[in-house]
Amino acid sequence: MPVQTAEPVTPEGALAIAELQGVGEDYCGTTFAAKLMGLSVATVQALVEKGEVEAWKTRGGHRRISLASINRYLQRYSPQAMAPGPDPRDRLRVLVVEDDPVTRELYRNFLEGWSVSMDCSIMQSALEALVDIASLRPDVLITDLSMPGVDGIEMLKVLVRNEQLVGMQVLVVSGLAKKEIDARGGLPTDALFLPKPINFDWLHGYLSALLAAKRA
Repeated sequence: MPVQTAEPVTPEGALAIAELQGVGEDYCGTTFAAKLMGLSVATVQALVEKGEVEAWKTRGGHRRISLASINRYLQRYSPQAMAPGPDPRDRLRVLVVEDDPVTRELYRNFLEGWSVSMDCSIMQSALEALVDIASLRPDVLITDLSMPGVDGIEMLKVLVRNEQLVGMQVLVVSGLAKKEIDARGGLPTDALFLPKPINFDWLHGYLSALLAAKRA
């Protein structure tokens, strides 16, 4: 009997898979959950493993934790942590797509170190982002363009056709020249382009302004 091999996932196929993963309840990433609970990421992961808080993993392997189960845990074990403050559902969801590990770590250190209420997911490929983007529902996509396999330009062409992602802000950070980008199909009209390396002070102000506008 011949062995059947899986067909490679196309960008459109990846996004179709992602749309099937959409969930009604609000979920957040592990780092954002740790900030809400005043615990370390490792402790939150242990609570998930013990079933103390509800979580699931996306097809791309990214853990999503139920905000409702976080609230139940805090009410039970740490009611003093339920002090009035910004609704965590009003957080800014940020997805970063960058294939360079050093640059990914820079994003992680800056984004997770700021006091801005952000739920950040950082991925290493456009295909990984396409698989998970519908379940992550980002307010902001920050992406490189030159990546192995599916590149950022091809990813954006797929995303702009998806009605579920209308309103998502797109920030393109690339070392490519505009002439080269245009030769490869160009960027969506609403995308904001920044040359590498990104100015993280500018990014902090940009994301803070987006969060303020979302809460207004």
